[in-house]
Amino acid sequence: MKSPLLSLPGAVPAEGVDEGVAAHYGDLFREQRALADGTGFVDLSHRGVITVSGEDRLSWLHLLLTQHVSDLPTGQATEALILSANGHIEHALYLVDDGTTVWAHVEPGTREALVAYLESMKFFYRVEVADRTDEFAVVYLPAGSIAEVPEGVVVRETPYGRDLFLPREDLESFAAAHGPAAGLLAHEALRVEQHRPRLGFETDHRTIPHELGWIGTAVHLQKGCYRGQETVARVQNLGKPPRRLVFLHLDGSDVHLPAPGTEIRLADEGPDGRKIGFVTSSVRHHELGPVALALVKRNVPLDAALLAGETAAAQEVVVEP
Repeated sequence: MKSPLLSLPGAVPAEGVDEGVAAHYGDLFREQRALADGTGFVDLSHRGVITVSGEDRLSWLHLLLTQHVSDLPTGQATEALILSANGHIEHALYLVDDGTTVWAHVEPGTREALVAYLESMKFFYRVEVADRTDEFAVVYLPAGSIAEVPEGVVVRETPYGRDLFLPREDLESFAAAHGPAAGLLAHEALRVEQHRPRLGFETDHRTIPHELGWIGTAVHLQKGCYRGQETVARVQNLGKPPRRLVFLHLDGSDVHLPAPGTEIRLADEGPDGRKIGFVTSSVRHHELGPVALALVKRNVPLDAALLAGETAAAQEVVVEP
């Protein structure tokens, strides 16, 4: 779904899974600084928007999600996962309930499978699941923004900023009133700085929540049963996750960033050493320079110097081993 904001001056389209919105508008670092200062907005209209309404919506979602939502207060933001039977992450949902409806935005390309799964689990519960992506667009306002939200717009407020579920037809008028626009690369740079995982970037087919630090923010450890809960409980009580998320400070002398999937090795073993992890996201940050998130084996020493491909990297702990 192509955003009308790609017609704004300087807009350069994003590629891959984020296709349809602007990667940047001509000045990546200026856009990052604007967001860090609490000004501007980011067009996230390529993300899927799902709603669940009906009087059983919270109790029903509570049975399916990793998060405790049966008593979710109106207007309180949360995030949750859907796991496979083996505890691997399949979906990530960013939720808020407006008193009658749960609104969630999800990664682009995942909404069809998510809606199909939710529909298959309705049984006798009084719920209605709807894909509202054609009607509503997600817009991000950074933390500290004093921008006024249009009346009637559902808002999901977090420590990192506000997600607006804006009528898609209002995107252009919103942009005219709340500029300057910042591109997705600026949004990603702040996400990586904040060590926040993203489905499809920090996850693969065998990722479990403990590896990414999603325990506590997206997984409630004292709630009842849900699919994959046995794996979560077993790792929490008896074991340790096989991998851990790390934040990498990359050598700034390299022209190119190591792409997602780039293999990581111990620096003292050189580029032909054994693989001990891989890059998941890499960005150029306006203050920190080139940085990345990566998954490495749990037993990699915390002080070990690393190589991301041929780029020297120093690690910062995100998930304790």
